[in-house]
Amino acid sequence: MKTIEVHISDIIIQHPEINSFADLMEALRNVTSDDMLFLDFDIKPDFRDTPRDWQWQLEGAFAGGQR
Repeated sequence: MKTIEVHISDIIIQHPEINSFADLMEALRNVTSDDMLFLDFDIKPDFRDTPRDWQWQLEGAFAGGQR
């Protein structure tokens, strides 16, 4: 099993339809792989609806996704 790091910036770049923090959370819920994945908070999402606890919320969406 290989380890893969998922960068928030890559998700935003690869999905130009993401226009809000809620969209980003949904995209993270849909990240799947047979490999072990780690989320890298390389940037702070610059959306109007980004909450103060954005890191915790993204981690929760990522960890509780459809794996």
